[in-house]
Parts: sequence; structure tokens; C-alpha cells
Amino acid sequence: MTVLLQTEPAPEAPRETSAGRAFDGVICFGGGDWWYHNRGHYDLQMMRELGGRVPVLYVNSIGIRVPSLSEGGMFFHRVKRKLKSLARGFVRVSERFGVLSPAVLPGRYGARLSQAVAPVQIRAAARRMGIRRPLVWVTCPPGYRYLDALDPVGVVYERTDRWESFPEANTGEILELHRALQQRADLTLYCATLLFDEEKGSCRNAAYVDHGVDFDLFASAGRAGGGEPEDLSGLPRPRVGFVGAIDALTFDPRLFEEVARRLPDFHFVCIGSSTLPEERFALPNVSMLGQRPYESVASYMAACDVLVMPWNESEWITACNPVKLKEYLAVGRPVVTRPFHELCRYEGFVQVARDAEAFAGAIRQAAANPPEPERLRARVEGDTWKAKGEAVLNELSRVGVEPARS
Repeated sequence: MTVLLQTEPAPEAPRETSAGRAFDGVICFGGGDWWYHNRGHYDLQMMRELGGRVPVLYVNSIGIRVPSLSEGGMFFHRVKRKLKSLARGFVRVSERFGVLSPAVLPGRYGARLSQAVAPVQIRAAARRMGIRRPLVWVTCPPGYRYLDALDPVGVVYERTDRWESFPEANTGEILELHRALQQRADLTLYCATLLFDEEKGSCRNAAYVDHGVDFDLFASAGRAGGGEPEDLSGLPRPRVGFVGAIDALTFDPRLFEEVARRLPDFHFVCIGSSTLPEERFALPNVSMLGQRPYESVASYMAACDVLVMPWNESEWITACNPVKLKEYLAVGRPVVTRPFHELCRYEGFVQVARDAEAFAGAIRQAAANPPEPERLRARVEGDTWKAKGEAVLNELSRVGVEPARS
């Protein structure tokens, strides 16, 4: 299977020759915290691939919103987690991969102070990684503020989500940073066709390189059969599984609860961190098992009979392309989901349902007549992260930015 790749012609030639724009490392302003978030995300997977060529410094998310007391207990949880991350400072996870939690402060005035302090920390950590001529990769738009201080030889803007639709974000400010990045970046990467088609004309250079999948990991788990995680072994079947963050941004708890009520003979299993009140899911056929390491989630998917994505209906979801879709397919289990635009590329491979009645019916049908697992796997077999990493390197070469030769 070939890697789906679309590009927009560059409106102008690179400012320097390819030889003059070789990067000896990557500084990535990530979309999450390395220590707490799922390491299967686009930015981290791409850093893993680029780390095979040059050193990588991953800068934990500098955030796009200020925590609010209105979040209740979650406010204190977020603050505690952030402080623990900051206390780690710089950690060299491996020879070619380092993680930095810079001292950044929330709010308008905090941003000004952070712009003076954080670059000093980032440059020092980059030097320790041997990075002198960085490619700066920006996932979270506020990373734009640090570009000038880091003097990059190239800039990549990863536009994987509508950050301006994030709850409690300063929409105007995020949009301003987003537009500035489109003009500054040597390459703006899209993994959802809706955003690519809407915005490619506003970028200096745009490319569509969608999510990859750790195909061997997920396919092997699905094919293995037999053993399953201990905390699932006592749960009845058929099982319906969801793996991912359970929060108001993406997850529709009302839909999920109503579907679970309509299917009392099915057991629902959720794997992932939750920011929603636990009492929302106090149903006898629902088990909330919490977050699990990325390396083990494939075994949880494989231990389910149907895998679901009970999304809410929002601008964020409309423009999304969740990496778990390919993981679900690689495992080889039937998939039922709420609609979103990117599903136009998966017609015939997933079941789509909007309301609870249709969703419950689709789950029952999928469990009774599951599709051929190898057919599902074949749809994503060529979409490995290695293939996607090579596609990104080709796009960078097109715009005159390349990794230095060792």
C-alpha cells in the first residue's frame, strides 16, 4: 500500500541552498507532556523517527490555556502534575532523545517572562544534546514565540488539530499564532484532509502526511489470541472497548451512557485517563480501568470484541483524524464511531452511527457479524510510522531543509 501524500507547490524558493540548511537536531514543542500523555501521538512518533537521524529535544507542552478553579479537583490534579514535570527539568531519556520541562508561566504577563527565561533553558538543553543548528518543530502554537530566540535553520508547523477550538483557549491569540506559523514555517504538516483543503493556500508550503501506526505491535496483538491483560480476564463478553482520553473535548458521556444502557448484555471497557466525574459511569456493565502504558494498549484492544469512538459533535472532532482509528484496524476488530470528515477515506471499513439507538445497533451487528480481520489490517498495513517519517523527510528536502550527514 502506498503512503497517501498531497502537497502544495512552494510559493517561493528556499532562502538558502539545501547544503546551507542542514539541521543537526530537532527541537520539538510538543502537544503534550512526555511524562503523562500517550506516547503514540503524531509529534512523539515523528520524533522517534527523526531521532534515528539526529538528536531530538522534546519540549513538554507549554500550554494554550490557564487552569481554572472551576475544574474542581481536576484543577489541583493538573497543577500537581505540572509541578512534578517541572521538577524533572531536563532528562536525557536516551542518547538521542531528551525531554525538557521549561519553567513557563500561564497568562499574558507570564508569557512575557517565559519568553525571556525559557529559551535560555531550551538552548542549554539543546547544547547538551549536541544540537547547534536546530530544526524547530512546533505542535502547540505558542511555540511560535520562541522561534527567533532559537535561530532555527528550518521550521515545521504540525497542524494536527484545531487548537483554537480547545476549551478555555484564547481563540483570538491562538489564531494569530497559527497564522504567523503558516507564514513562517518552511513546512506546515496536516494529517486531516479537511484542514489541509481549507488551509493549504494560506501556508508557505503545505503537505498532507497523515498518522501512521505501529502496525506490527497492534496486528500481532490482534492475531495472538489466548492471553489477555489480567484486569480484563474476569470481565464478561462480548466486550466493547474504548482506548483514549475521556474528556469533554472529545468524548460524549451521554452517548456512551445511553449506549451502555441499551446493551446490558455487553460489557464496556474504557482504557485512558479521565477528566470527567467517575459517577457518570457508575453502570454495572462499565469498567473504567484508567490509563495504561502505550506498549500495552494493543493487548487491551485485542481483548475486546468491538472497538468504539463515541465522539461528541464539535469543530475539533469534525476536523480530527484520530490515530486510534488505524490502531483499531490494525488489531483487526470491528469499529463503530460517530461521524467525522476523515472517515471518507475508510468507507466500508468502519460502521458510522450518530445517535445512541443507531450506535447500539451497530455494535450488536458488528459483534454478531464481524468483518474479516485481515481485510481491516490490510487497509493500514502500509501506513507505518517509518513510512510517514520518510514522507516528512522527503517534504523537508523539497523545501530545502535536510538532516546533516554524520
